[in-house]
Amino acid sequence: MILRKLWLSAFVVLASSSLTAAQTYPTKLVRIIVPYAPGGGIDAFARAIAEGLSPKWGQSVIVENKPGASTFLGTTQVAKAAPDGHTLLLTSESTITSNPFLFASLPYDISRELTPISQLVSLPQMVVANTSVAAASIKELVEQARKDSSRLNYASYGSGSLPHLFFEGLNKTTGASIAQAPYKGIIPAVAATAGGEVQLTLVGTALAQPQMQAGRIKPLAVVGDRRLPELPQVMTLTEAGLGEIDPGVSWFGLFMTGGSPAGLPEKIAKDVADLFADPAVRDKYVTARAMTPIFSTPQAFSELIITDMQRMERLIKLTGAKGEQ
Repeated sequence: MILRKLWLSAFVVLASSSLTAAQTYPTKLVRIIVPYAPGGGIDAFARAIAEGLSPKWGQSVIVENKPGASTFLGTTQVAKAAPDGHTLLLTSESTITSNPFLFASLPYDISRELTPISQLVSLPQMVVANTSVAAASIKELVEQARKDSSRLNYASYGSGSLPHLFFEGLNKTTGASIAQAPYKGIIPAVAATAGGEVQLTLVGTALAQPQMQAGRIKPLAVVGDRRLPELPQVMTLTEAGLGEIDPGVSWFGLFMTGGSPAGLPEKIAKDVADLFADPAVRDKYVTARAMTPIFSTPQAFSELIITDMQRMERLIKLTGAKGEQ
């Protein structure tokens, strides 16, 4: 039901676009709410957007960080804001595709109170291992784990995090029993894997690259449907026969308060895409951070969300994971 509501709401917006609202927007200060702490990659990305759009729009565009409660705090602020398009949400996929299935209830209705604007970028993820692990691929890891999982554990950043969902899915589907070691975020989880405190984790390529270059970790598989151009020898989870537990590619996406004037999602999506069409801006904030530029239309983003929600619902049901606040 929630998927159908989201689908219909997205296309109602698209079908009733209003040129008047798009031509006059914005008429006052615009807030971009980031439901994460300052200083991270998503925060820097939001500030690049604010800096670029302020002169283009002739209005101040500011970033407000509202971290906490599994992104509920910041997301709720946008969902409950005045429906005029002047309060935006820049968040990662877990807010939209995982939280509805990890928590018994949410303080907002994503199908009615949030409208998709654009998938901005994708962030390729990899299954990585400390270099002391004998396995050279995910297939070899599965074979090793089936024989003896007692010397294997994985770093996560809590129940419901992508590493937790993936490795618990791996345990369920292969009969392995790789143990979880929770850390307070992905950065300490990667550091623990590189330092040998744990053997495995799932991480974005941007964080993995320095440790791979230092020879502390190695890639075993790529999340998503395509191999990475920079690591063409590393197979995808689907190629390894593990597509059922593939959590999907991570992304950053832009949303507005549901019920805002029609036509605004398309205008904002286009203006942000135009900003990053500048090679200097795109290289500095996207490719240099190992992200893939997308800058999709609202329609394409809505379709992606529905597909990703279906994928996450299956994986969360398989693992029985519950969210943490």
